[in-house]
Amino acid sequence: MTQIILVLPGDGIGKEIIAEAIKVIDALKSDFGLDVEITNGLIGGAAYDAEGHPYPPSTQAQAKVADAILLGAVGGYQYDDLPRDVRPERGLLGIRADLELFSNLRPAILNEELAGASSLKAEVVAGLDIMIVRELTGGIYFGEPRGIRTLDNGEKQGYNTLVYKESEIERIAHSAFKIAMKRDKRLCSVGKSNVLEVMELWDEVVERVGKEYPEVELSHMYVDNAAMQLVKAPKQFDVMVTGNMFGDILSDAAAMLTGSIGMLPSASLDKKGKGMYEPIHGSAPDIEGKNLANPLATIMSVSMMLRYSLNQESLAQKIDSAVETVLKQGLRTADIYVDGVAGTTLVSTSEIGDAVVAALKS
Repeated sequence: MTQIILVLPGDGIGKEIIAEAIKVIDALKSDFGLDVEITNGLIGGAAYDAEGHPYPPSTQAQAKVADAILLGAVGGYQYDDLPRDVRPERGLLGIRADLELFSNLRPAILNEELAGASSLKAEVVAGLDIMIVRELTGGIYFGEPRGIRTLDNGEKQGYNTLVYKESEIERIAHSAFKIAMKRDKRLCSVGKSNVLEVMELWDEVVERVGKEYPEVELSHMYVDNAAMQLVKAPKQFDVMVTGNMFGDILSDAAAMLTGSIGMLPSASLDKKGKGMYEPIHGSAPDIEGKNLANPLATIMSVSMMLRYSLNQESLAQKIDSAVETVLKQGLRTADIYVDGVAGTTLVSTSEIGDAVVAALKS
């Protein structure tokens, strides 16, 4: 049965990196029998420009019927002065909430060939393989009340609300424990229960859910310590689970351990495994149209899509192997290129995309 992939290039370099991912999907269709149909839609600033909203009704309808969604990036300087509720980033929040994509998987894996690109010593990060599971549709990014108000003395005050229900914590905990069961069976729950009551509840619920997974070793860590440990000794972690805001911060910190956020994909899943897949980096408007962006995170997002939503594990492995081959060939986009390293060549966005396709077909 043909499965539908909704492609949302978005803004900035989104169009360029998505184009390289489409090359890979087309190669899988022509050479390996992948049975998918690609539909195209708008999100972010591009959607606002065309339809007046970053997540318009037309995209909502497309997203509901798709089996998986591949997204590029959203945002741009030209949208900074828009009202907050129609800025490009609201499109991302909107689609995540609309589809109930509550479980965000953020791997941080360091390819051996790129150990020298990390800002940390190779011995600290070589062999890194972490999965951060971030709750994506609750917490302070969605909590109410929120806003900016004027106090009686005339001073303005901004306020946001951090809230989590038991059911929200339970479902993200189950997601994290199931992933840990497929890995090294170690799960670290990250919070701040020493000062936040909501994190007290978080710890309590995670402990309760953990009793259903007796093979998984569960530990707890305060978020400030977790940030420090990610820099000090990151290989101590296998799977980390945390709330929306903490996960947003920690997953980007973990990404830089690998040398570049241009190398890392992500998945956001609903309870049935339908997901949206995207690179973790932003729209990078400063290099838009220059053929400089690294498309490998987007290409590996296709791999995650095949693995988690389309049930095509063997094809996912083919993409992973092709990317590894390209890195062994020494091909590097600007973000992962280190001047003076023997055997490496600086290449463009389209060149490294073509190289992945060639490796797939070889």
